Amino acid sequence: MPHAFLRRAARALALTTLALGASAPALSQAQSYPDRPIKLVVPWPPGGATDALGRMLAQRLTERLGQTVIVDNKAGAGGNIGTASFVREKPDGYTLLVATSSTNAANPHLYARLGFDPIKDFTPVAFVAEIPNILEVPKQSPYQSVRDLVEAARAAPGKLNYGSGGVGSSQHLAGAMFKSRTGIDILHIPYKGSGPAVSDLLAGQVDMMIDTGSLAQVQAGALRALAVASRQRLPALPDVPTFEEAGVPDMHASAWYGIVAPAGTPAAIVDRLNRDINAITAAPDMRQRMEAMGALVPAGQTPAAFGEFMRTEIDRYGAIVKLSGAKME
Repeated sequence: MPHAFLRRAARALALTTLALGASAPALSQAQSYPDRPIKLVVPWPPGGATDALGRMLAQRLTERLGQTVIVDNKAGAGGNIGTASFVREKPDGYTLLVATSSTNAANPHLYARLGFDPIKDFTPVAFVAEIPNILEVPKQSPYQSVRDLVEAARAAPGKLNYGSGGVGSSQHLAGAMFKSRTGIDILHIPYKGSGPAVSDLLAGQVDMMIDTGSLAQVQAGALRALAVASRQRLPALPDVPTFEEAGVPDMHASAWYGIVAPAGTPAAIVDRLNRDINAITAAPDMRQRMEAMGALVPAGQTPAAFGEFMRTEIDRYGAIVKLSGAKME
């Protein structure tokens, strides 16, 4: 009996030693992190909201981490090219990605071949911001409220239209949700990008658009905002009601942005980045800059909470894509 006990104790000690030995490199890596520049992949071209948020965050992370954070734009295929490339990077904390509602929630339902698994290939790090869609009409439009618009659409089914950046775009999905929530019949006009769609909206060639990138035109008076698709009003547009306040329930359509690392990134590195990013987005001057873009900045979330949010968004966007009728490419 004593011999059996001694053998078991020896085995347990050996296993513990092996485990500690295996974890030692990861522990050492986490303690010295970061000791060289970090790459932040933005899977969209320069100039958009994803790029702007990525660059703002990279600047502040550089200051906090004491290492340069370099933005690497890898655009194409609705964000899939850069994202698919990212998941092949080493899980060491030196390559991060700006994940979005397009790449990590909508695209799994829009593309037959993503090149990545939206859950298994990522380690959630931090939720950064969301930019709600805004229902907009041209300044010369006769519609002064959501109620005006809905009543006009019900009086003449199929007569009014809405523009989007293309089939499956955020504007298309938001428009499909609006149709479903109100029971109206409005025609979808897809464009090759949101820029041409907004141009025709400004010119009055399109009746409405539910967009995330036209805040400047609204603030300049070229477009009239009727409602925001979020649970709270935007600081940048405090006089514009939410859809709920305008009488349309459950109309939530926002582009969201967060930071992820490759699957398998050490927890100590993830926790360090999470604390730093949450501190950056909580800073009053950073929050002010993001709100000026039309963003809502959430209270700091844990990596686990952000991961759960991403999972629920995949399911939610599946239902929205089905409503839109967009076909998988």
